[in-house]
Amino acid sequence: MKLTFRWFGKKDSIPLQYIREIPNMSGVVSAVYDVPVGEVWPIESLKELKELANNSGLEFEVVESIPVSEDIKLGKPNRDHLIDVYCENIRRVASIGVKCICYNFMPVFDWLRTNMKHVNEDGSNSLSYSYEEFLQVDPNNLHLPGWDESYSKDELQNLLKEYKKISHDKLFQNLVYFLNKVIPVCEECNVNMAIHPDDPPWDVFNLPRIISNQKDLDKLFKAVPSTRNGLTLCTGSFGAGRENDLIKFARKYTKQGRVHFVHLRNVKWVGENNSFYESGHYSNCGSLDMARIVEELVKNGFNGYVRPDHGRNIFGEDGKPGYGLYDRALGATYINGLFEAYEKIYKK
Repeated sequence: MKLTFRWFGKKDSIPLQYIREIPNMSGVVSAVYDVPVGEVWPIESLKELKELANNSGLEFEVVESIPVSEDIKLGKPNRDHLIDVYCENIRRVASIGVKCICYNFMPVFDWLRTNMKHVNEDGSNSLSYSYEEFLQVDPNNLHLPGWDESYSKDELQNLLKEYKKISHDKLFQNLVYFLNKVIPVCEECNVNMAIHPDDPPWDVFNLPRIISNQKDLDKLFKAVPSTRNGLTLCTGSFGAGRENDLIKFARKYTKQGRVHFVHLRNVKWVGENNSFYESGHYSNCGSLDMARIVEELVKNGFNGYVRPDHGRNIFGEDGKPGYGLYDRALGATYINGLFEAYEKIYKK
């Protein structure tokens, strides 16, 4: 296991030195954030990220993410050009030592919450999703936490209109088309593609979601058999879907050699209607058995990248929602303990 930490580049409020001080931290997960989707990443920007990380004693081997253009997801006539650009970006990140690319194929919104600062019983705050609050959202006048600056009102409505023509099956076909073009490049460059599950794992605003459960994963891996076509096992995203058995997922897809990256975080289910909030990483803080999930990863030979995922704001920190320092550092320490214990049991 290689423990990593999400870092948003030079504009991140968390210095690399602080990340380096977390025990057993091997590297950062980052990306080039100032280039529009569908354009080539400057090699100079990638080299700078690598140099900054290396100078702080950290590796840069995971990109999260190279975004997939909405035109690729929609299957528009310009998708071949955009996929060619994507392939060039794969070659460029590989040239500076990246081994794994986390990406997603979610239409329009690659995550959705109704509250960015849900107040927990212990006084911390975290991201949450309330089914009742979601029902109050007007699809024709969307104002969503974390997304109001991403699209203008007209851009958003036009995108939603375009997706009305895209079924689940069509979106899946477009994903397979994309992967059939990029996976040969990954084979050539020794890079793994690790798809991130839908967050949350159900349709929103009638937008199709196609990576939400075991059936979806089995369909994807059958359609594109190369193990370069793999998974980011995000326990929080899959875990918001109460029918998803994360212990089984960890066992099954690790055995298949599909789990290239793991986002470890916990969620607490609320009520009966898919509501949840993001809790502390420790199993008893939420609804997921984090210890058993890690046990299945280790027992079945996982040797990829792991990072603590969304943390709460604790100790008075007013950090970027989900990406403060303190709770993710606590999560990293908890992850270290789980992996050390199980590796001593199963890797004698």
